[in-house]
Amino acid sequence: MILPTGTTVAVADGETMRLFHNTGVKPGVHLVEITAAPPAPAHSGSGARHHTGSRLVEDDFAAATAAFLNKLSLDGTIEHLVVVSDPRTLGEMRKHFHRDLKGKIIGELAKDFSRRPLEDIASLIADA
Repeated sequence: MILPTGTTVAVADGETMRLFHNTGVKPGVHLVEITAAPPAPAHSGSGARHHTGSRLVEDDFAAATAAFLNKLSLDGTIEHLVVVSDPRTLGEMRKHFHRDLKGKIIGELAKDFSRRPLEDIASLIADA
């Protein structure tokens, strides 16, 4: 996958979120990690169909991550977005993506790379 310069990459699971910015001047992938405030719990009732507490917490974190990305999209911080997340968390986040954000998503990768090094994340995207 070739990323436009300035693309935001969000890598998340049910517990963590990392943001990256593509700084490559030529088409390609050159990611720099962005320090961002962690999303606040949404307590939106996501995951109510599940019976275990850990799934409720993970679904709540996924909803909060989507809300955080929605805010960044609506305030103009995100121009293009690639989301990398385990399949379950990605599915939960999709339920909460704002229409504005959906229009800026140029790629979704259903892989759990939240605890992988930056080089592995960049390779995953470049090879997609």
